[in-house]
Amino acid sequence: MALSTKGPLLIVEDDGLIRMDLADTLQDAGYPVLEAANADEAWGILLETDVAALITDIDMPGSMDGLELARRVSDRWPDCRIIVISGRYNPDPAKLPADATFLTKPVGETELFKALEAHGLAA
Repeated sequence: MALSTKGPLLIVEDDGLIRMDLADTLQDAGYPVLEAANADEAWGILLETDVAALITDIDMPGSMDGLELARRVSDRWPDCRIIVISGRYNPDPAKLPADATFLTKPVGETELFKALEAHGLAA
């Protein structure tokens, strides 16, 4: 069972198959999970639900990309852990929120769990 007592993990990914795979992997490990198809949908969820961590893709349709979402979440909810993922971009660490982790797609289970553990959210 995950030690995520602050709330669920929010996965933000516009590719439904990738989102479903991440959600299944995390749920199988015992994490409570919420899903959003883009940053705008995620923002609505974030305004209504306390989440322990945000796991967001960078390149998505909508009014903001994953980097902007990560910055806004970091500013408004500094206790929310942030993991940014992308198969297309490798952002300059200075463009990420201070405590955010970047993972390259495809994201393997081992590296995902290590990133969560580094943020204090071990399974």
